[in-house]
Amino acid sequence: MVDQFVLLDPWWLAALTALPVIAVLRGRRAASAIVLPFAGNWQRSAFRNGSKLSSFFAFVGAALIIVSLARPQALDFERQTKSKGYDIMLVLDLSSSMLYEDYKDGFKRINRLQAVKPVLSAFIEKRENDRIGLVAFAGQAYTVAPLTFDHKWLSSQTNRLGIGLIEDGTAIGDAIGVAISRLQEGAKKRSGEREGAFAILLTDGAQTAGAIEPIAAAELSADYGIPIYTIGAGRDGMVIAPRMNAKGERIGSVQVPSGTDEPTLKEMARVTGGEFHRADNTDTIQNAFDSIDEQSKIEFESHQYSITTELFPYSSIAAGAMLFLSLGIGALNRKETLS
Repeated sequence: MVDQFVLLDPWWLAALTALPVIAVLRGRRAASAIVLPFAGNWQRSAFRNGSKLSSFFAFVGAALIIVSLARPQALDFERQTKSKGYDIMLVLDLSSSMLYEDYKDGFKRINRLQAVKPVLSAFIEKRENDRIGLVAFAGQAYTVAPLTFDHKWLSSQTNRLGIGLIEDGTAIGDAIGVAISRLQEGAKKRSGEREGAFAILLTDGAQTAGAIEPIAAAELSADYGIPIYTIGAGRDGMVIAPRMNAKGERIGSVQVPSGTDEPTLKEMARVTGGEFHRADNTDTIQNAFDSIDEQSKIEFESHQYSITTELFPYSSIAAGAMLFLSLGIGALNRKETLS
């Protein structure tokens, strides 16, 4: 698609003003012969014999010659953008405490996982130039999704997560270990350059399971140059939790104590060069992810260039065709006059 038309020598267009003058003076041989090629032929055949069609083609041809001299060009602007994306592993707690209902959606009470899911999906959608993966954990850690650019699929996997899929517990260190492993594997497989890699850990509790201690996992992450952004979800103190029967059906609510190991999460962030966020309501969860998104923006290198297409060959060919038609019609007029 052509973005712009330009004339390299536009001052030639001033010659177009001569054409109306020639039209007025077309009966005068001298004026015609000086300005237009083949003017003598036009005068004898076209003007004297009254061939309006021949005159029309002659003037159109002359106008196209002038346009050709003005060097018309078509410009197509192309923009080349080069970016380096991040590799990001989301590490999400799916322990039973994520069912605690200390968040609100308007006036409706919701649990921690329900509050987190839409924020995670929005974050994934915004990071279109990054590869993002997901590790879920409770008593064990497993990879829900490896690093991928298919963010729509990743969001669908995130929305399908539920509590009770893994044995209960909180294996923070193991989850970070799995995330580091996936990021290191991803670095070897990535086809383009990456700006860096980092992990986002969201948990509402303290380590109760797993083989790797959280600080040890953070130190390993620091050795690989991978920052960990930690988010402590939920409120400390007594909170509302659903009460279930043996079939897993909700039969009421109960007050239970809740607490996040904030010192450990802060230390994990400090050791790796990340940042700790406390998210005890829906707004602070959103703010935490917005802050991480803002700090880890992709920088783009953009270059614009133009593709130039010379158009004067086309106008010259058209001018030649017009002059040829004018001369042809003039020749026919002469034959008719002689006959």
